[in-house]
Amino acid sequence: FFRVLWCSAMHERPTTQYVVYLALVLLAYHLLLGDRRRASIVTDRITKPYGTWASPITSELITSSSIGLGSPSVQLDPQGVPYVFWLEARPLEKGRQVVVRHNTRTGETEDVTPAGDWNVRTRVHEYGGGEYFIADGQVYFSNFADQRLWVQHAFGPSQPRPLTPKGLDLRFANGVLDKQRGRVLSVMEDHTGGAAKEAVNSIVSIAISPKGEPARPQVLVSGRDFYAQPTLNAEANLLAWVCWDHPNMPWDNTDLFVAEIGPDGRPTAPRRVAGQRNESVTDPLFASSQDLYFISDRSGWWNIYRVPL
Repeated sequence: FFRVLWCSAMHERPTTQYVVYLALVLLAYHLLLGDRRRASIVTDRITKPYGTWASPITSELITSSSIGLGSPSVQLDPQGVPYVFWLEARPLEKGRQVVVRHNTRTGETEDVTPAGDWNVRTRVHEYGGGEYFIADGQVYFSNFADQRLWVQHAFGPSQPRPLTPKGLDLRFANGVLDKQRGRVLSVMEDHTGGAAKEAVNSIVSIAISPKGEPARPQVLVSGRDFYAQPTLNAEANLLAWVCWDHPNMPWDNTDLFVAEIGPDGRPTAPRRVAGQRNESVTDPLFASSQDLYFISDRSGWWNIYRVPL
């Protein structure tokens, strides 16, 4: 190839001959250098046991752009402007979860949860869920570091303030505001007995102090192994909740209870309105004081049901 190329160039002008000569020199140099590089790669190759070699495809690379979105909520600010709220999980911030709000009129999106160590996440039932809720212009949330219940303004900049005392090994989830009685109702998981004892689940009330002082939770419903989704009707005189026991998981078998709230603020005469063997009941929602809706898989498929009260 080189000989043919050079003989062909001999019939051209001197300038052309010089260019062809230079090209041949560079081509030969790269071919020789490439052989040396390939030999070096082969020489430096190291064989390691399976799974111990360093891969350029890291877990950080895979998850860095995988932002998790969940728990959407639509709320109106004092001027009647609709905002969309959601919970955002951020892998690049060590998995921190923050509440985000979006102004549907201006298109502006910003964090509600302050920067730093604030992390909207609960460890109730270990796998969490129900970390925050919004009511009456306030965001109520569980903070991962201390598992205390906190509150802050939903539509303006503010620092969270605690609703529950520090130093207690308590966890909170599935909160709902009982504005009429100035309190939050929530599922509470009590770990004060230590690791040697099983945690105690209950539904509690937490008073909202006008002075902003934390309050100790008061147990309203207890006796079952697990509780979830306490729900009030619009008049705040009926309370519904879901509960289940070992060894069931919530998708195996759960019960739905309803109780009237007495003058002292405590549920009275609870009655089971849904739940049977191998039936999973979830997401109770009052349409009125006479109707309660819920989701059940009693037919083998998830469907919405209504029970008259």
